[in-house]
Amino acid sequence: MANHKSAEKRIRQTKVRRLANRYVSRTSRNAVRKLRGTTVKEDAQKMYPEVCSMLDKLAKKKVIHQNKANNLKSKLAAHVNGLS
Repeated sequence: MANHKSAEKRIRQTKVRRLANRYVSRTSRNAVRKLRGTTVKEDAQKMYPEVCSMLDKLAKKKVIHQNKANNLKSKLAAHVNGLS
């Protein structure tokens, strides 16, 4: 267990950040899954910028790596463009 006040505070901060990161990453994963399941091009085009924004925010906060966000956005763009 922590012996210093600063270490105890760090534990509290880490717990709060971990919960926040889990929430935003889960929300983003669900949004990506929903976009991949969409078969209507108009709906997909409307959802794509919102999902890209979510991924960019995750990468900015270092929840996921920037390259992972870029790869996901690229694959989602290909999916949206491939819809008829």
